[in-house]
Amino acid sequence: PVQELKKALLSLGRGVVPNKSVRITNDEIGEMSVALNSLVAGFKQTTDFADQVGQGNFDYPYTPLSEDDKLGEALLVMAKKLGDNERYLEKQVQDRTQEVVQQSERINELYKDITASIRYAKRLQETILPPEKLISDMFPDHFVQFRPKDIVSGDFYYFREIGHKKVFAVVDSTGHGVPGAFMSLVGFNGLNQAVRDNENNLEANVLLNDFHLLAKENLNKSQEYNNVRDSMDMALCIFDTETRTLEYAGAKIPLYLVKGGKLQEVKPNKVSIGSVEHGDVEFVKHTFPIDIGDKVYLFSDGYVDQFGGPKGRKFMYNQFRKMILGVHDQPMEEQKKEYNLRLETWMEGY
Repeated sequence: PVQELKKALLSLGRGVVPNKSVRITNDEIGEMSVALNSLVAGFKQTTDFADQVGQGNFDYPYTPLSEDDKLGEALLVMAKKLGDNERYLEKQVQDRTQEVVQQSERINELYKDITASIRYAKRLQETILPPEKLISDMFPDHFVQFRPKDIVSGDFYYFREIGHKKVFAVVDSTGHGVPGAFMSLVGFNGLNQAVRDNENNLEANVLLNDFHLLAKENLNKSQEYNNVRDSMDMALCIFDTETRTLEYAGAKIPLYLVKGGKLQEVKPNKVSIGSVEHGDVEFVKHTFPIDIGDKVYLFSDGYVDQFGGPKGRKFMYNQFRKMILGVHDQPMEEQKKEYNLRLETWMEGY
């Protein structure tokens, strides 16, 4: 019995609770064995409680071994504090989660409102674009590829027929999205006014000169106080159905003419419409005959500046000209499909 007591005490000294009770005899050693077994049972109860608390079971039932059990009391206090702290943290997480959910719902509401407003702006912008029937009546053999980067666009195209003259243009306004769309509305109204003011003297350079002055006045009234400069690039043509001649004037946007299977580039003035940096400008008029089978192409920089391909570079003008020459002899609708396909393939390769 003495050896068993010694072994049990040495185990407790190492922090190991014995698995077996000490054998009890009917003498003083037996009384010591009863006391040691009681000590071991108390240690085991306390150890089990500490283990449960360590696993997060802070409400695990436990009673101190006696009124003087300081360790048991300390463990109960520790378990209560840990439980209170966990409940506090859970409440904090719930509150933060609810706050995030509410903010997310608010953001979704704002996004829907903004998107609805932009889509309404798109419908407004579409009112300035000529209907397909008008274009088809003016030019039965044509195509228009209009793909805004955003829902609304800073680019727009213009068609109007006055007597035996047909006016058409491509305009690239400053900016994209909503700012660009506002600019396109300003540009359309300015171009329309220039055409109305010169109905009896329709010349491409005259229209561009007048449009330039109107844009300078309307877009940059507060130039002394404003470092932002709004402007538009533009290519404008007038086709005379009686003489079969085409007039062109451009502001940073060239005209491509395919005649006899060869592509000619007619260069523009290197000044933007509405620009205040170059003072007064006189735009140059180019005039040339149009024969049956000739093709005329006007475009903004959206296609040539599109990033893509295997190296993530711009499409560029050289590749654009090669594409035009490669498909110019196809019907216009087929050309449009080919341009869309080439653009999609280029963008997917990025």
